[in-house]
Amino acid sequence: MNLKRRAIAAASVLAVATTGFLGVQATAEATQDAPPRADKCPALTVSAGWYGSNKARLQHMVDRYGRCGDGHGAKPLATFDWDNTVVKNDIGDATMFWLLRHGRIRTPSGGDWHTTSRYLTDPAAKALAKACPATRATLPTHRNTARGAACADEILSVYGEGATTSRAPAFAGFDHRRMEPQYAWLAQLTRGWTTRQVKGFAAAAREENLAAPVGARQRVGTHQVTGWVRYYDQQRDLIRTLKKAGFDVYVVSASPEPVAEVWAAAVGVDARHTLGIRNVLAHGRQTAHLKGCGTVADGDDSMITYIDGKRCWINKEILGVRGAAAERVQPAARRQVFAAGDSDTDISFLRDATGLRLALNRNKNELMCRAYENGDGRWLVNPMFIEPKGEKADPYPCATTGYTERDGRQGPVRRTDGSVISDQRDTVFGTSTPSPAAQD
Repeated sequence: MNLKRRAIAAASVLAVATTGFLGVQATAEATQDAPPRADKCPALTVSAGWYGSNKARLQHMVDRYGRCGDGHGAKPLATFDWDNTVVKNDIGDATMFWLLRHGRIRTPSGGDWHTTSRYLTDPAAKALAKACPATRATLPTHRNTARGAACADEILSVYGEGATTSRAPAFAGFDHRRMEPQYAWLAQLTRGWTTRQVKGFAAAAREENLAAPVGARQRVGTHQVTGWVRYYDQQRDLIRTLKKAGFDVYVVSASPEPVAEVWAAAVGVDARHTLGIRNVLAHGRQTAHLKGCGTVADGDDSMITYIDGKRCWINKEILGVRGAAAERVQPAARRQVFAAGDSDTDISFLRDATGLRLALNRNKNELMCRAYENGDGRWLVNPMFIEPKGEKADPYPCATTGYTERDGRQGPVRRTDGSVISDQRDTVFGTSTPSPAAQD
C-alpha cells in the first residue's frame, strides 16, 4: 500500500462539509461551490431513496476528491460496512441459518463447547452440550427430529440472543468496544472447514436469500427466521461511481471475511478490498481461533472488526499501521475520506472519515446521537432504502445511556472534548412501516 495516498484529500477536506442536511437550502449550500465537473467524471444515477440533499452532497464529494479515473496521484479512500449498509438484512445471519439447516456445524473439539469461544459461559456450554450430544459427524441440526431441532434451537439462541434457551447469559468478560462474541461465534463455528468450503456455504446461502421474495421466512429448528437479503441499488451505484472516480473502495464487515468476500464481489469489491473476521488457519482449515490486530495477538480472540476493532483493521490492513498504533486515530491526511454504516458497531471508523459520513437510520443510539448532533457538518442521515424504519417516538438518550462502555455499562455520548451530547430527536425516517416478516 502507498502510505501517502491519503494526502491528496487533506487540503480540501473542510470544503466538503456544508451546514445541515435537510431540505432545498442544504442542497444549494452543498452544490454552490462545487468545482466545474469534467465530462469524464462519473455521476450518481440512482435518485430514488436518497433523502433531502444527500445525493447532491455525495456527488459534490465525488467531484471534489475523485481522480475521475485519470490514474494519477494518490487514491482517496472510501470504507463501507456491509450488513444493512450495502444490503438489506444480515449475511452472517443468512450463513448461520444455512449452516444449521444443512447440518454443517461440527462437534466442538473434545465435545467441549468452551473451545468455541473464550467468552462462552458455563451455563451456555452445558446447555449446548446437553442439546447437541457429541458425534463424530456434523451436528444433526438439519434433521427433522426432536434431537436435531433442540440442537438447532440452542445454537440459534446463543448466536442470535446471546443467551441460552433458558435465558442464561451465553457470553461474558469481553471488551464491548472491540468484540461481539455472538458475531465472532459464527466464524468460530466454521472450525474444520477450508476457506474455500466456507465460501461455498456462503455462496449457497446467498443464492437462496436472493431468490427468496422480500419478507420470506425460513424454518431453523422450531423457529421461523428471516429468509431473504437484497442489495441496495443506491449503494451499488455509489460504489460504482466512487470506483470510476478513482476512489479506493473497501468493505469492512463484522461477518466472517470469506462470507463477506462472496457477497462483496457482486458490487465490484474484490477479496483484497474486503475485511471481516479472520480465522487462524491450521493445515489449511479454519480453527476456532481468530486473527488479532494492534496489541491483540493471533489466537487471543479478543478483537474483531467491531467498533474500535474496525478502526484497528482499517489502520492495519489498508493504511499499513502496525502494533499499538493501529488502535489509535491516524492523522487526517491518511484516513478515509468517506465512510458508510448503519449501527453503533461502525461508529469508530465512521468518525474517522474526514469528508462525509453516511448513517443509515436503524435507530441505533450512539450512531444516531452523533449523526444528528452533526457537530462538524459532515454527517448524512438517510432512511434505510428497503423497508425503512418509521419515526422513533422518543428522543435518543444521548445524555444518559446512548454510549456502551467497554465493560458493557451504558453512559452518555461524549464529544472528543469530553462534553456530553444532548438527547436528539429522530427527524430522518421512512414513511412506510416495515412488515412483521422483516423485523428480525
